[in-house]
Order: sequence, then structure tokens, then C-alpha cells
Amino acid sequence: MTADTSSDESPTQSAKPTLLRNAEVSPGHHADVRVASGRIVAVGNALISIRGEEVVNARGGALLPGLHDHHLHLTALAAVEMSVACGPPNVRDAATLGVALRNRAAALPPGAWVRGIGYHESVAGLLDRHQLDVLTGDRPVRVQHRGGALWIVNSAAAAMLGLDTVSIDAPPGIERDGAGRSTGRLWRLDGWLRRRLDAVGAVEPEPDLARVGRRLAAYGITGVTDATPDMTPGTLRLLLSAVRDGRLPQSLLLLGVDSLPSDISTDRVRLGPRKLLPPDHVPWPYDNLLTRIRTARGTGPVVPRPVAVHCVTLEGLVVAVTALEEAGVVPGDRIEHAAVAPPALAAQMAALGLRVVTQPGFVAERGDAYRRDADPGDLPYLYPYASLLSAGVPTVASSDAPFGSPDPWAVLRAARDRLAPDGVPLGPTESVSASTALAGMLSPPLRPGDALRSIGPGAPADLCLLHAPRAVALDEPSADLVRMTFCDGRIVHV
Repeated sequence: MTADTSSDESPTQSAKPTLLRNAEVSPGHHADVRVASGRIVAVGNALISIRGEEVVNARGGALLPGLHDHHLHLTALAAVEMSVACGPPNVRDAATLGVALRNRAAALPPGAWVRGIGYHESVAGLLDRHQLDVLTGDRPVRVQHRGGALWIVNSAAAAMLGLDTVSIDAPPGIERDGAGRSTGRLWRLDGWLRRRLDAVGAVEPEPDLARVGRRLAAYGITGVTDATPDMTPGTLRLLLSAVRDGRLPQSLLLLGVDSLPSDISTDRVRLGPRKLLPPDHVPWPYDNLLTRIRTARGTGPVVPRPVAVHCVTLEGLVVAVTALEEAGVVPGDRIEHAAVAPPALAAQMAALGLRVVTQPGFVAERGDAYRRDADPGDLPYLYPYASLLSAGVPTVASSDAPFGSPDPWAVLRAARDRLAPDGVPLGPTESVSASTALAGMLSPPLRPGDALRSIGPGAPADLCLLHAPRAVALDEPSADLVRMTFCDGRIVHV
């Protein structure tokens, strides 16, 4: 069978051996590539077709070793499809927010919770339960701030969660007013909230991971690093099940769990560095962070285990780097975001051997808001990329989806152009070439920023075939260029 993927004749999830003819396997170098049993088994010129294999004429299109998103949140991305957009550009004032939430409530079964995402205080200030009560009534509602650190619930939801019951076991992230009553704001309590929702029997649809898998495959993404912190056992079971049955075809690196089940039946799920999530503006005391780093070293199959420390403020980065230096850096230690990183800190991170996973897409999506709201002293060092590389810090781009767009090609454009939504550059000296940003996405999941994975015999058949050569794709990066995606040798997008 000869497949011409300009049409949709080839089925997805095909596990047939495949021969890709005339693919650009490296810049300017073309070859035939045979895929079978989840691996690349041959690369050469004029390979002879084998009976029963699918033959694809690549027509000189680039064959890449599959894009890897080094930081996203899978179940949160899936939940976006079932949530109400609560911030710009969809919602810009309180009245529109109320309409959106009430319309969603009317479309759900009685008793089901309404879930909102992407809220920003430019809509109606820093929401609390009382403002949400006015907007939503007595249906339980939870709304997540755009930054991901804050959930706000209304009084109906607060009552179901037991937020007004002062308990010695209550986590400190439950914000309270002067009278000790919950304001409805929950800071850095994703895991706790998930467990409480399960405990009270909150009615919420299960995340559609198959839809997420298809969307990522359409971008050419064959692997992801899920950076969800302190993942609940239920979420872990959901992800493992989705990988096992193929709903989620991508390979998976997990940061937010201490261990995997001993009976796990797939090698496409691995543990990465242990995610540590200090609060942004009231960070853990230094000794607390130091203890957490040392504790994390003892988890996982590789001891000492590296850590991935969340840092979006200058103060947080200073504390994290200092604590890592005292604890002793191990290979694989990394900083998530490094949203504000001046040159002195970049030099210190380089000397310690730390890596950075950054999000240039935020500049394209929020740059004008950063210019308006961020500390002016931070703006020159906001989401740096070029300066980190120049200092010797291995740095790669990621999406942080759903807090940013999951489209890696949009991230490439953002890394290169550094254009805010208003068209004005933000930190143009931090621009890197699309080729540099792509190289980060093609680097090993456990060693982001190291040498690119390659197309060669024995390599995993996690592949992305483009309609055009690499030079053309890098000139105008677009998801429309993705022609075919293989995960573990299966065609999962065509």
C-alpha cells in the first residue's frame, strides 16, 4: 500500500510497518526510513519495500524525532474543554463574566459544579466568594486565576468543601478574613482541592484525555512532561490508563509523583525530577525549601533524584538557587519558568549546572499586561532565553498549557519574535532563532537542552513528518506544516 498523506486515506493508530521515502532526516540530507515494532529499523537510500508495509512518499519533507513539550499539565488541559473562559479576550467585565458562568450552569445537570479558568483581575478585581455569589447564585462554582496559583470558590462551593470549619488540619492556603471566615480564595491548593472534590462527591465530567492526545499529535508532539505538582493517586491512575489504552499516545514524564506502581505495564511513562512548588509571593522559609529538596532526593528510582523548582519571581529564584547550592546540585536539577532572571543569577545557575524550562509563549500572550502590571525593574529580565543560553544555562521552551497555548509552533514564533499582543516587542534581546527553540523541543526529556535526539536505527519511532523541509518550516513555523505523527511506531495523526 502506498500512502499519500495529502489525503486522509491512512488510518490513525496504524501499527503497520511503514517505509518513509525521500524524507529529510537532517538539514539537506534525504533518505528512506523504515519503522516497525515501535522503532526505526533502517535508514538508507532506495530501501526495498517489504510486503504488507505502508509506503509514504515524504516528498522531501522534514522528518523530526518528535516534539517534546517539557512542561504542561495534561488533566488541566483536558479540563479546559469543559470550563468557562473567565478572562480576556473572552471576558472583560463582571457582567459578561456572570453571564458566562450562569449560561454554563444552565447547561449542566443539577448539582454539577461550574468550573471557570483564565480569570484575571482586570475583569472584576481580585474576586472573593461574595463577588462570585452575586455573579453565580447558589450553584457551586470554582474559578481559577490565569496564573494557576489561585482558585476562587463561591459560598455554595465553600460550604460543600467545609472551608468555614476551622480545623487544625486545614492547609494554610485557605485564605481567611479577620473573623476567621474563608474568603473563598485557595492558594496553591490544587492537590488538596482535587482530594476534597472527590471526598464530597462533586459532580464533574472526567477529563477527555483522548481529545488532548489527538490535539497534541496534530502539533507533532510525541512526548510530554507533566509538571502537575503533588499529583493525586486518582489523576495518576487516569493518566496511566490513558497511556496504556492509547487514548494518550504520547510518552509521559511525570514530575509530581514520588513513585510509579510496581505493576506498571508500559515503558512510555517515566519519573522525571521531583516538582517543588513554592508559593510565588510568600515563599517557603529557606530551611523549609532546603528540607524539601533533601527529602525529594530520596524519592524515585534514581537516587539522588533531581528536582524541578517553580520560580516566577526574582525573590523565589534567589532562594531556590541558594538552597540548591547548599543542598548540592545533582544532574537533572532544573528551574521551571525562571520568569525573572538577571545576568548575575544566570551566571550562578550556569556555574551550578542548573537547567531552565521557560515559556516564551507568555510574552506573545500576555506581554502587554506584563508591561502594565509587572515591576518595571523586572521587565528587562522577563522570561529570558538568549541571555541564559549565552551564560551557559541549558534552556528550552515549553508551553505550560493550559496556562499558555499548547501549540509548539506558536511557541517557536514567540521565542523568535518576542512580540506582545499589541505588536510591540518585549525583551527583544532575548530573542532566539526558531532553530534554537526547535532544538530544545527535540532534546531528551530527562536532559532538556542537551544534544538533539536523532533519526537513526534503533531510535524510538516517535516521529513528526512535515510537509516541507526544515528550513522552510523554520522560516514560517506553523502547525499546518505537520503532515504525519508517529507515537511508538503508530500513526496517530495524518
